[in-house]
Amino acid sequence: MTKTDRSLLSRRSMLAIGTAALAAPMLGRRANAQTASLTVADPGGPFNAGFSKAFYEPFTAETGIEIVSVARDAEPTAQFKSIVETGSYIWDVCTLTLSARLILEQEDLLDDIQLDPALAENMMPGSVHSNFLGTDVYATISAFNTQSMENGPSSWADFWDTDAFPGRRALRRNPIDTLEQALMADGVAPEDLYPLDVDRAFAKLDEIKDHIDVWWTGGAQSTQLLQSGEVDMLAGWNARLQSAIDTGTPAELVWNQGLYSIEGWGLPKGGPNVDAARQFLAFCARPEQQALFTDDLSYGPTNLSAYEHISEERAKVLTTAPANLDGMVLADESWWEANRAEMTERFNLWLLM
Repeated sequence: MTKTDRSLLSRRSMLAIGTAALAAPMLGRRANAQTASLTVADPGGPFNAGFSKAFYEPFTAETGIEIVSVARDAEPTAQFKSIVETGSYIWDVCTLTLSARLILEQEDLLDDIQLDPALAENMMPGSVHSNFLGTDVYATISAFNTQSMENGPSSWADFWDTDAFPGRRALRRNPIDTLEQALMADGVAPEDLYPLDVDRAFAKLDEIKDHIDVWWTGGAQSTQLLQSGEVDMLAGWNARLQSAIDTGTPAELVWNQGLYSIEGWGLPKGGPNVDAARQFLAFCARPEQQALFTDDLSYGPTNLSAYEHISEERAKVLTTAPANLDGMVLADESWWEANRAEMTERFNLWLLM
């Protein structure tokens, strides 16, 4: 029933509807036209600054709907599940990784975003789903210290070659990305990685295990390893490595054979402000808005038309710049969802051997 339809009802008809009907979910959703604010959960820190400039403040200026941002857990799936199952909608919108989206989709906890197909025309593959709008892209790549290494490794095969590229090394203490890196070091093309040949990956890891000086466990640690010069080369997340360079560390990023993934927005199913939330997501799909967050975050926009609004110099450090993206592959989150527990157990046992 539209607002026009409701205006035709007599006062007596409206009274007859009763309090219960006025509280019905459909009427609650139509009240989104009157939504005064949306609560949006993001990772906090630099994300909040970048997203405020790109999305929150300009959306409020255009629509009058205030965006209230709150920090979410590093892995928000448990929070998300609790919100939907209890009906306590402390968020209207939340940032999710593709792996988190997959988990929530399997449990039917996401609302459809109903994005206009015209807005998705220039979005990169894998960034738009019926229940997810990707906004930013991050990658696991490598970096080397240009002061201690005149010529650093340009591939994972080089990284594994301890004779041609001597120096202290670090890898992530996690099978995710590390197994893929081992396979590429063994000659597997990025586009042929999945399903992973696990035995082959561990055999290749055997070759370099004794040459890994640090197995890092957190992004901040990887930044510090590069900044301090404790290692000469390492695998890491691009923004963490770039932050070391931004503070003066003499280092170079190697995008070749990187693994990228996508983060974006999801809507908790049955939320009371879903119409306004969908309006917000459509706003976030605009290329000119996505370009703005790259001033603060060295992640790539998903709408590739955003590069029309980004300087060439800044584009060099962004994941989805064509020169960087061409040598990378999208990580297969569905494979990891099915195999994560088994691979984690095997990897941890391997480390102890």
